[in-house]
Formats: sequence, C-alpha cells, structure tokens
Amino acid sequence: MSGLTGRGRKSETGRKAREEAELSALDARARSTGEAGDAAGARDQYAALVPLCGRAFGPEHPLTLTACAGLARWTGAAGDAAGARDQYAALLPVDERILGPEHPETLRTRHNLAHWTGKAGDTAAAHDQLAQLVPVLERILGPEHPETRAARSQLADWTKRSARGHLFRLRSHRVD
Repeated sequence: MSGLTGRGRKSETGRKAREEAELSALDARARSTGEAGDAAGARDQYAALVPLCGRAFGPEHPLTLTACAGLARWTGAAGDAAGARDQYAALLPVDERILGPEHPETLRTRHNLAHWTGKAGDTAAAHDQLAQLVPVLERILGPEHPETRAARSQLADWTKRSARGHLFRLRSHRVD
C-alpha cells in the first residue's frame, strides 16, 4: 500500500515540475516577445499566463509573482501607465509579505511602482516614493549598484518635473 502512495507522490511531483517548466517557458516567450518590440503582445501573453500560474501554484508562488511583474511591465510599455501603476501597487504588498521589504525583487517592484506612478501623471507621488526608496537601495544594494543609480537619476528627474508642475500651478492661480 505504501508503495502506491509513494509512486503517487512521485507522479504528482513530476507533474508539478513539468507544469512549472511549461509555465516558465511561456514566461520566457512572453518576455522575449516584449524585448523584441511587441509590448502589447507581451502584455497579452502575460495576461493569459498570470491566471495559469495562479491556478497551478497559487497567487504567492514565485512564478506567479514573476508573471504579475511581467504583466505590469508590459502593460506600461504598451502605453497604459495607470494600469502598470495599479498592477505594481497590487504586487508590492505581496512581495513585501512573501519576499520581505528589503528583498531585491521587492525593491525593484517599489522602483517600478514609482516609475509608473510618475508616468501616470503623479510626479509628486513618484518623487516621494523614490525619495524613500533611494536610501534603502543605497544601504541594501550599494550606492553604485545600477538599480540604485537608476533610481537616483529618476528621483532627480521627478524632482524637476514636480517642481515645474508646482510653478505652473502657482502661475496659473496668480491674480494680476
């Protein structure tokens, strides 16, 4: 009797491994599609992949989280900044809970959330998010790490944009 149970577990393990390999291949194909210049195609492939990963492994499995991040990335690249912002905003608390607040993938999600928040038009919020993130990146990854340098550069950009927006609002409300 125990022999059948053992084979059943081995069979289940083999099936899950095959399923994970197939879904990983779909992830790689979707990413390649986007990197080849078809952001909308990548977005659509990830939109189909996320529920497959969720059903196969659950919403907090690393492959599901990777697919969610891919969907957010290519949603933004396809021109929907607000959609990307919202998807990263939904992903961040899951990353923080599962991976931890200072895990490199969580930090990347925070960086992407700030980026797409700014692209969606909220330059002040993007600035604030990056102002909080840069010191953490400097401490965790180091001041010269490419991710830290990119965040610092975006912080400078959003600082300028936020200041210009503030000056514009002041000028437009001025009474002569």
